[in-house]
Amino acid sequence: MDRVTHADDDPFVVHRNLLFTVAYEMLGSAADAEDVLQESWLRWSAVDQAGIGAPKAYLVRIVTRQALNHIRSSSRRREDYVGEWLPEPLLTSPDVADDVELAESLSMAMLTVLETLSPAERAVFVLREVFDVPYDEIADAVAKTPAAVRQIAHRAKDHVAARRPRIRVIPSEHERAVTRLLAALETGDIQGLMDVLAPDAVSVADSGGKVRGAARRPLVGADAIARYLIGSLAKFSREFRTVITTINAEPAIRVEIDGQLAGIVTIAVEDGRITRIYSMANPDKLGRVDEEVPLVR
Repeated sequence: MDRVTHADDDPFVVHRNLLFTVAYEMLGSAADAEDVLQESWLRWSAVDQAGIGAPKAYLVRIVTRQALNHIRSSSRRREDYVGEWLPEPLLTSPDVADDVELAESLSMAMLTVLETLSPAERAVFVLREVFDVPYDEIADAVAKTPAAVRQIAHRAKDHVAARRPRIRVIPSEHERAVTRLLAALETGDIQGLMDVLAPDAVSVADSGGKVRGAARRPLVGADAIARYLIGSLAKFSREFRTVITTINAEPAIRVEIDGQLAGIVTIAVEDGRITRIYSMANPDKLGRVDEEVPLVR
């Protein structure tokens, strides 16, 4: 039988954005997700595609298996990482937030929670809770029985529920918190920062050990965070610019120094106050914040 000959009709091309989203949610890295898609494409191109009855499910299975392999092979690299590790931020179109479940799963707060799951738990949770993949298809993807997958799904869901933000925040409330944070930073207003930060707020920065002066350990408490942020900004004598952007389907802050991208700041919000600040300064992870990345499910 003839193989697929037109690129636009190739199921891999048709579903590529979905496959990238699956890989990114499992890995927290766009660069690693692209590697997984390349490996998956090689396997897809080597099979008799005409004999595959459900190409989409088949491709999701390939990508899941390759992502799991990637997680296991890169565990040592993660252990040797300098300082705190955060997911790679992605510039997304504002309309991604219209899909509430997808947007929540892409948030930095959720992705950092997913990092605390085992590889199998993360794969099962992402496939089931985000993409609504049937249990039997997940079982094929992770090489376990459907009964085992149900147990893993239940365990992963409980784990995530205990650590995820307790309240779903509407985009306008999230943007107000970002605006208040930005205004306080731009004016050096410590009290303004204290007012927008939750008393037990935590700030995590990922510089990969490549940015001098960046905090390598989390800062805990509104007072410590406010004083650190204001003190850090006071050291800059160069042109400093901040703008609100959309990162991982949420309002975020883009930081530029002398016209060059220096970092991305995202937040988690509860009851109108910031509970988490995630600062990405590692230049190796800032390559996907200038052009929108299409994420779908």
